[in-house]
Amino acid sequence: MFLLFLGSLFLRLHLGHGQFPRACTSPEVLLSKECCPVWSGDGSPCGELSGRGTCQDVLLSNSTSGSQFPFSGIDDRENWPVVFYNRTCQCQGNFMGANCGECKFGFIGPNCTQRRLMIRKEIFKMTTAERNKFIAYLNLAKHTISPDYVIATGTYSQMNNGSNPMFADINVYDLFVWLHYYASRDAFLGEGTVWRDIDFAHEAPAFVPWHRFFLLHWEHEIQKATGDENFTIPYWDWRDAEQCDICTDDLMGGNHPTTPGILSPASFFSSWQVVCSQSEEYNSLRTLCNGTDEGPIIRNPGGHDRTRTPRLPTSAEVEACLALTDYETGPMDRSANFSFRNTLEGFADPLTGVSDRSQSTLHNSLHVFLNGSMSQVQGSANDPIFLLHHAFVDSIFEQWLRRHQPSLTIYPESNAPIGHNRGYYMVPFLPLYTNGEFFGPSRDFGYEYDYLSESGSIEDFLMPYLEQARQIWQWLVGAAVVGGLITAVIATIVGLACRRKKKGMSEETQPLLMEAEDYQSTYQSNL
Repeated sequence: MFLLFLGSLFLRLHLGHGQFPRACTSPEVLLSKECCPVWSGDGSPCGELSGRGTCQDVLLSNSTSGSQFPFSGIDDRENWPVVFYNRTCQCQGNFMGANCGECKFGFIGPNCTQRRLMIRKEIFKMTTAERNKFIAYLNLAKHTISPDYVIATGTYSQMNNGSNPMFADINVYDLFVWLHYYASRDAFLGEGTVWRDIDFAHEAPAFVPWHRFFLLHWEHEIQKATGDENFTIPYWDWRDAEQCDICTDDLMGGNHPTTPGILSPASFFSSWQVVCSQSEEYNSLRTLCNGTDEGPIIRNPGGHDRTRTPRLPTSAEVEACLALTDYETGPMDRSANFSFRNTLEGFADPLTGVSDRSQSTLHNSLHVFLNGSMSQVQGSANDPIFLLHHAFVDSIFEQWLRRHQPSLTIYPESNAPIGHNRGYYMVPFLPLYTNGEFFGPSRDFGYEYDYLSESGSIEDFLMPYLEQARQIWQWLVGAAVVGGLITAVIATIVGLACRRKKKGMSEETQPLLMEAEDYQSTYQSNL
């Protein structure tokens, strides 16, 4: 039965949403630098005929970046995405996607007008059927080639500035592994050297919004691939855990009984092959990850360096991190003190907020603890535990947002490491989104966490409905005014008719008429 279920999912797969749209990888498009795919709904680029979007010039932020990357013009990710494209679809209203053919996060319906709020659950609170479905969806994504998106296997200069495209097919799951790799890979310098102090998704302010979008993006792809619009990513609450509770064969895979470091053959994930995990080889060959299989998932929970991470995070450490009032401080990198972001990421002591490079705490401690594929930054998304881990990290960020109610202005506008300023487009996503766009409440993007909604107020529960009312209040007021006028006119006509009729009726019929008038009044009041 399970195999039939999985097979049916393969048949239902349809469009993806990811890195380089196939429609934008031909020599003609690369040389023109215009990525504005046609929306099939009306046959126009960006769905322009239907008012979904328009093809526009990419407008870059002119804010100064920090000094951590003292180069210019050597990396394709600088001023993303203009090395590849300087014109893209700019979607309007509630539309999004490379061709504006999809609904923004939190909206559904043929015209993307209906709001919805999805609940992400703790994996141990899911039913057995829900957990099995989640694992089946992961397996589906791993074994299905993305029909509409490809990955770059060479730099723009290696592509001869676009005239010789270098792209490759990749499955839906590994597409996201590649996205994470590409954002964090080293920069190629001249004479075979590399620059390692560069990362567009870590060690700086964009760490949290980048991964927030990354999870939403992945969740959205699974919803489309399976036709299950109600799918949400589960999370693993690792506070106070003494071991990897989810490392079992019926969940994310147990240890192999005889071979340390790989997964049990009873797990679905034991047959998975990792990609994008050989950073040193890529650097020496000056090439990009091309999605080629590189071996099984490696995982050895608890077999890590305990001097760096003596244990998993505690509830007290998470609470101390949440008490920090500043989102970002100082140099805005891994040496920042009293920074909520730097502490949550794991480069600071969670009890003091002081930077400590000898320790890996909070977010980082889970990567170190799992001691394998998760421990290598560029290839960490190969292990599906990555999703559950980062969903919980995102929930901590959500708690901080609700507790401190920050404005967008506290997110650094300038002087952050390259790629991390508020107005910088997140690397390497197409369509384009700035870091600042995802520095906001999860409800704005249509999702919530079960343990936060349980402790929420009635206002929290009603928020989606209040938002809908806010959007249409002008129509409601107008309808009320028109309705009142119509009611007044009808009442006047009925009153005049009744007075004329009373003159010609006997006294015996008047009580019945009075009852009729009383009924009409009540009916109107009820209406």
